[in-house]
Amino acid sequence: MTKPRQWTLGAKLALVALPFLLAALGAIATLVYMSWQIEGGAAAVNEAGRMRMRTYRIVLSAGDTDVQALPQQVAEFERSLQLLRNGDAERPLFVPWDKAVRERFAVVERDWVAFRARLADSRTAGVPAMRDLGADAVAFTLDIDAFVAGIEDHLSRWTALMHLLQVAMMGIALIAAAVLVHTGYRFVLEPLGLLKDAFHRLQAGDLGGRVARTSTDEFGTLAEGFNDMADQLQSMYRDLESRVREKTALLEKERARLECLYEVTTLAAKATTLDELAQGFTESIARIAHADGVALRWSDEANRRYLMLASQGLPQAMTDAEHCLKAGDCHCGSALAASGARVIAIRAMQPVRMQHCVQAGFETVVSIPIRLHERLMGEADLFFHARITISEAERSLLESLTVHLAGAMENLRLNSLELEAAISQERGLLARELHDSIAQSLAFLKIQVQLMRDALAAGDGTQVQHVLGEIDVGVRESYGDVRELLMHFRTRTNGEDIEPALLTTLRKFEHQSGLKASLQMQGQGMPLLPDTQIQVLHIVQEALSNVRKHAHASRVWLDVQQAPQWRLEVRDDGLGFAERDGGPDETHVGMRIMAERAERLGAQLDVMSLPGRGTSVVLTLPMTSGTASQPAAAPQLRVA
Repeated sequence: MTKPRQWTLGAKLALVALPFLLAALGAIATLVYMSWQIEGGAAAVNEAGRMRMRTYRIVLSAGDTDVQALPQQVAEFERSLQLLRNGDAERPLFVPWDKAVRERFAVVERDWVAFRARLADSRTAGVPAMRDLGADAVAFTLDIDAFVAGIEDHLSRWTALMHLLQVAMMGIALIAAAVLVHTGYRFVLEPLGLLKDAFHRLQAGDLGGRVARTSTDEFGTLAEGFNDMADQLQSMYRDLESRVREKTALLEKERARLECLYEVTTLAAKATTLDELAQGFTESIARIAHADGVALRWSDEANRRYLMLASQGLPQAMTDAEHCLKAGDCHCGSALAASGARVIAIRAMQPVRMQHCVQAGFETVVSIPIRLHERLMGEADLFFHARITISEAERSLLESLTVHLAGAMENLRLNSLELEAAISQERGLLARELHDSIAQSLAFLKIQVQLMRDALAAGDGTQVQHVLGEIDVGVRESYGDVRELLMHFRTRTNGEDIEPALLTTLRKFEHQSGLKASLQMQGQGMPLLPDTQIQVLHIVQEALSNVRKHAHASRVWLDVQQAPQWRLEVRDDGLGFAERDGGPDETHVGMRIMAERAERLGAQLDVMSLPGRGTSVVLTLPMTSGTASQPAAAPQLRVA
């Protein structure tokens, strides 16, 4: 069976319009040809009229004494005859020849030959011959008039035919317009109307609306596409309720998954102890997985033993027996477990393994390894009284929960280590402060007490009074050291700006020592980190303490330069000291403390002093100390 030929809308319209187009082109070509013929014939009539005028001029020139005028006029007349005979396409000029016109033109040519002969005879015959020549000229012009009349008759027929053709073209135009209007309605407007009605039915909710395909053109294809679309919409509408239920169930599953993850994440963020985190996780995962029992086991670093951190829904005997499992004693607690969750049928376990879960009535256990950065840290075991399987979504959820648990436990461990390190550091700092300040004073007082006993035993009153004075000075210094130590440990920074803390330190120094202190800040640099600020404040406080104890100064200056790097200088106008043995001796405890703190910062500490010229302590921080704590080479305490 042959497939019917597919006619497009453009082909149909072109097929309808083509005959009228060809007819119009033919009529226009005919009219152009006729107008060209009429124009050439009119030019021929004008040229024939000039021939009559030239005839009379020839007669007049024959009696004139000018012998050159007559031959010239005769030549012009013959050129006109030749022009009429051959025509001129440039003007245009040509005679519309037919039988009558040809006969009349032949008469004109014959009479012209005779008239030219009589013209030659009349010039020699005299006046009587000239009178006969005038009569011949009148007869000759009548022949020309007859020739012109023949041309005009021919042109009249062409003009009538052209008018008739113009009327025919008007009729063709009217017929073409009517045909094209009908064709446009039949091929365009009617299919569009059907599509419009179908669209309105579809918009009104009638999904059964269809368009009858009445053609094979573009509108037929459009109708077929519309029908397919309507079929799909009707099918989608029929299945919409079931799809909505499916999507709702899927969204509910995702919501439940996100809720579970949020619950475990919140627990991990709020838990402050390992027991709280483990117990909360077992309760959450038991509720999320609908498990009858849960055991959360933590492994040692070698994965040889598994300690039960928390349990939920397990018999006490099973909890006590499996409180600490060796790897390989049971399918739970296997160091060689796969990276994902495992579903273990308890009844199919090897008889050599532990059977506590069988005795407790469980049928299935789901074991999820707890991993952190590919390191096995433990596992969570879910026990069920029935045989179950888990889907990929459930498997992914359980594994995600254990990942959150591993991260939370690691954070607790790191926080614990950090807290322990901070406490250890604080204790070490306190021990150094006590050793370097109060312990030295107490050792001095112990020596003075022994000297007091010796003086009392010897009955030396003068020595007793001297020792009592030394003890009094030592007690006062110890008291001052204790107050200064308390002040140091209570010093706090103020966000990113160290200037308020420096001002507070100077005001406290003025209150304790009675000395005038001033602060000068220069430049704009990167702010110091809080830990760096604390160490810098302690170094400044230690320098001020040395001024108070040893300098006997009347004024103190603190100059701070922030750019290109931080530089702090504590200057006084006190006694100063001379360089001895390359630097301060062991009695300069404060300088040693400042050097140790500068070493922790990676900074450079310079002490410059001259006897009677005061002392200057300069702390220069590394370039990176404003943005990050970066250890540098150990500083050298330089004394000049």
